[in-house]
Amino acid sequence: MLSLLVPGGSGQLGRALAGLASPEAEVRAPGSAELDLTETSAVVAAVSDLAERARAAGRRPVVINAAAYTAVDAAETDEWRAFAVNADGPRVLAAACSSRRVPLVHVSTDYVFSGEHDRPYEPEDALRPRSAYGRTKAAGEDAVLGSGARSWIVRTSWVYGAGGSNFVHTIERLAAERATLSVVDDQRGSPTWAADLAAGLLELASRIAEGTGPGRRVLHCAGAGETTWYGFARAIFEEIGADPDRIRPCTTDEFPRPAPRPAYSVLSNASWRDAGLTPLRPWRDALHAYLSSTR
Repeated sequence: MLSLLVPGGSGQLGRALAGLASPEAEVRAPGSAELDLTETSAVVAAVSDLAERARAAGRRPVVINAAAYTAVDAAETDEWRAFAVNADGPRVLAAACSSRRVPLVHVSTDYVFSGEHDRPYEPEDALRPRSAYGRTKAAGEDAVLGSGARSWIVRTSWVYGAGGSNFVHTIERLAAERATLSVVDDQRGSPTWAADLAAGLLELASRIAEGTGPGRRVLHCAGAGETTWYGFARAIFEEIGADPDRIRPCTTDEFPRPAPRPAYSVLSNASWRDAGLTPLRPWRDALHAYLSSTR
């Protein structure tokens, strides 16, 4: 039986992990106010407590790190803070896991890639982040993999879910506020429902706890298929009964943002399937299920 520690428990993914975990599992999912990854002593204490409680109860401890600084544009002028949360925090967390022999699953992002490919990215592709956010997440991956901990990196993309600000919520709000919208149509990726991702991460954690974790240490897990932000927005409009023709496509140049985005950041799920893990459903099916669950 599992004992889970989920830093970032108040975020979209953290909430989904806590909500979907087996009733038999012991889950602690603290938000940043309760467990700040930039506070070394608190991180060490949390991992030590997890290890001691789990082993006293005959359970198997696993940490799933869902904590991250995800304000992509703000990170361009606040990179020191993003680095503290996305790189230094995972380094301390991984070191604590290594010393207490606790396996670690660390969640990362498609933004570690440049976006210059014309085919889905594989885990072994070179990291060439274009933004401060991407650089700090890449540094976090390096810190975890170099820590000596039994660790796995799981990259995902375009995550949305309950309990936070995301693209789906934004488009729903704008549908009620504006007659027309312009949405970028030259950036491609794979939308991922937090609940589907959480189910996959819990499956991975169970495998790790049983001693059958994948030999590959970096995996990709995202919604199946691909689209653009414009295509994603049209799908949202269709799901909520709004006229998708109210949305017009635009280019990235027409919608400048402080942080550069990868033009193509679709993640190949082959590594996930090859590890014997359950592939995530097509992104459009997941969107339908998510919006149906909110009504």
